[in-house]
Amino acid sequence: MSAQSPLTTHVEDLHRRGGIDCFQPVATQSLPHQIPSKGGHPVPRLGISPQSNPVSTNRFYANLFIGTQGQGAWTHPYSVAWSKGSGNAKSWGFAVSHIDADQRADGPRNAALSGSPVQYFINPIGIQSIILSAVELNTSTTLTTSSLEAFSVNVTLSAQAGSRSNITIPLVQGSGFITGIYCNLMPAIQSSVFFRTVTQIKSVRGGIYKYRIILEDGKTWLLYAIPKDGRDPQLKLVSNTQLQGLRGWSGKIQVAKNPAGSTGEAVYDSSAGVFPVTAAVTGSVSATTGAYRLQWGKAGLTNLPLLMYALPHHVQSFDGMTSRGRTSIQLQTTTKGLATAVVGDSWTFVEPDLPIGMGFAPWTPTSRGVTHLSKAAATLIQQVAVSEIGQDYDSQTNLDSMYFSGKALAKFATLVFTVHDLLNQPSIASSGLSKLKVAFARFATNRQINPLLYDTVWNGIVSSGSYKSGDPGQDFGNAYYNDHHFHYGYFIYTAAVIGYLDPTWLGPNRDWVNALVRDVANPSLKDNAFPFSRMFDWYHGHSFAKGLFESADSKDEESSSEDAFCSYAIKMWGQVIKDASMEARGNLMLAIQARTFSNYFLMQKSNVNQPANFIGNKVTGILFENKIDHTTYFGANPEYIQGIHMLPLSPAAAYTRPFNFIREEWDTYFNHSSPYPASNISGGWKGILYGNLACIDPRTSWQFFSQQNFDGSWIDGGASRTWYLAFAAALGGA
Repeated sequence: MSAQSPLTTHVEDLHRRGGIDCFQPVATQSLPHQIPSKGGHPVPRLGISPQSNPVSTNRFYANLFIGTQGQGAWTHPYSVAWSKGSGNAKSWGFAVSHIDADQRADGPRNAALSGSPVQYFINPIGIQSIILSAVELNTSTTLTTSSLEAFSVNVTLSAQAGSRSNITIPLVQGSGFITGIYCNLMPAIQSSVFFRTVTQIKSVRGGIYKYRIILEDGKTWLLYAIPKDGRDPQLKLVSNTQLQGLRGWSGKIQVAKNPAGSTGEAVYDSSAGVFPVTAAVTGSVSATTGAYRLQWGKAGLTNLPLLMYALPHHVQSFDGMTSRGRTSIQLQTTTKGLATAVVGDSWTFVEPDLPIGMGFAPWTPTSRGVTHLSKAAATLIQQVAVSEIGQDYDSQTNLDSMYFSGKALAKFATLVFTVHDLLNQPSIASSGLSKLKVAFARFATNRQINPLLYDTVWNGIVSSGSYKSGDPGQDFGNAYYNDHHFHYGYFIYTAAVIGYLDPTWLGPNRDWVNALVRDVANPSLKDNAFPFSRMFDWYHGHSFAKGLFESADSKDEESSSEDAFCSYAIKMWGQVIKDASMEARGNLMLAIQARTFSNYFLMQKSNVNQPANFIGNKVTGILFENKIDHTTYFGANPEYIQGIHMLPLSPAAAYTRPFNFIREEWDTYFNHSSPYPASNISGGWKGILYGNLACIDPRTSWQFFSQQNFDGSWIDGGASRTWYLAFAAALGGA
C-alpha cells in the first residue's frame, strides 16, 4: 500500500468534502508600525549557519546553539549530546543515549498521599552508549547547526572550524536510527559504557555493512555502515571504548538500540540505509473531525521505508493505514511512556471530536455551551458583577509584566462577556467594555511600561524589559522567549471578546493581535517573519515553555491549562475575525492537547505512560524532556502545583481536563477528608480550586462563591467572582 494512502484517505478527503486547511498563513505582510525592530539580542546565534527561514527558539535542539553547546537534545526515544571530551571515552564526537525505565532515579515520597508517590523522577544524563566520532576530532572540533526547522536540524562536527572533514548528523524527532554522514574522516565509534562484543554480521543488502554490538551494560545496539564508494569500512575494535575504521572514509553510519532480539533486528534491517532529514505537518478539519499528517523527507536509500518512533498519543490516534506500519519494537522514552517503532514515510492521525461548538460561554462535553442562567442565580451574579465591573482597570492591567497584565485583561474580558451575554445586561456591560478597550489600547499602541519590540536576531515579538534591566528572568523570561503562549494567549483571548462584542473594533486592532498569534503559533512557512509554530510542538502534541535558556533536562512545560487556553484563544480569535483556518487549527490543537494531557500531564489511576510510583501525584508539575518534577517554579504548595494546571477557568477546561481526572484529583487532595482540604487553603488559590470544582460538582462550587461575607482575597488577579458564579450556575449549580 502506498505511503501516500493515509493522506488521501483522511486529510485530502476531508478537504475535498469541504474541509478547512488548518495551515493557511495568518498574515504575510510587515509587522504593525508601532512595534519597532531591534537587533543585538542578549543570546547570540552560536554556530548557526545562515538560512533563509527563521530559527525557532523553543525546539528540542536549542541546547545545541546556546550556552556551552554541551547539553543534550531529545529526539525520543534517543537523546544526543556533543561529548566535548567527557566520559570514559574522552570523546569529541556525538553521543547517543537511550535510558530504560530501571535506570531512572526517584525523589522522596509524599507519605501524605495515597500510595506515597515520589516527588520526581529523573533519567541519568551523560551515559554515552554509542558515540559517532572520528580519530581527527579533538579540542579543535567545532559544532555547527544548519537547516533548523520545526521537527529537524542538521548538526555538523568539523575537525577544525571550516574544515571539510566532518560528520553531519540529521536529527529528526522520532528517528529510528541516529545517522552520521562522514566526509573524509577515520571513523571512531566509541562507547563510555564499554564494548563487550562487536560482531560483524552478513550484509543485509549490497553496500551495507552490519555490526551487532553488546555493551557492558548488556544492551544490544546495531550499527550499519554504508560506504560512499562501496568499500568495506573495516571497523575494528582497538580498545573497549573504540571501534575504528579506515582513514579518509566517507559514507553513512547508523546506530539503533535493539530490545527485541532477532525480531527487532529484522525490522531494523528492512529500513537500514534510509533516514529522515526533514518533516512537515498538514491538516484539515471538517465538521467535528480533524486529521493531520506528519510527512518526512528522507535521504540515503530512499526506495526503502522509514522506521520512526511514535509516542503513545500518536498510536492512539493513528488512522487505519498508519496503524498497519506498527511493529513489535518498543523503547522507553524519558517522560512519555513507551515509544513504538512504525514503518512508513508518513503518519496520519484522526481527532474525531473537535470542540467546534465551544464559544465564550460555560461549556462541558455533556452540556456543551450553556447561555441560560436561572433568574435567582442571575440576580445574585448581577449584584456581584456591578461591583466588579466598576473596578479600576488601569491599576490592574498597567503593569511591567505581559503575563500579569494579560491575566487581568482577560479577567475583565470574561467579566464583560458574562454581563453582556449571560446576564443579558448590555448597558451594564457597556461601561466595562469601554474601560477594557482603553486598557487594551495601551498595549496595542505599545505605550505600556515595557513596550514590545521585534527581535531581528530570533524573529519574534518580545518584551523590552530584559533589555532595560539586564535581567534574563524579568517577566518570566519573555525577552528570552519563555512562556509566550501563556503571556500572549491572554491578550488574544481579550481581543476576541472585545471584537465579538464590538466588531467595529477589529479593523484598527486586527494586525496587532495577529502579530501575537504569528509569534506564538505561525502556521505557515509563507510567513517568514516568525518561525513555524514557535510554542506548540506538533510531534509532542503540546507546547514547550522554555526558550533561550540552556538546560540539562531540555525543554519543559509547567501549566498545561494555560497552554490549552492559548489554543482556545486562537480558536476564538479566528472565529471572531472569520479566519476559518485559524479557528480550525485552534480546534485541532485543543483536541490534540486533550489527548496528550491525559497521556502525560493529568494522570488518572489508569495512566500507563508515567511511572506507577508517580501517577498518584495526579499532575506532573513540571514536565521536562528528561525528568518530571511535581513542583512549580514559584513554590511547592499542593494548591500551587495542582492549581497551575487549572487556571484560568475557561470553556476549554472541561474539554482538556476529563471529568474522572478532576474527581480523582479533588478526592486525592482537596475534599474535606483529604490531606489538603480546599476549605483550609487561603488566598486566590482557594478560588481557583473551587472554580475548577464546578466542572464536576457545580452545586458545591456555587455554594462556595455565593456564600454571604465572601472574602474577596479568595479571587486570583486573573479571575472574577462573577465568572466563577456564572460558570457554576450554568453547569447546574443554581
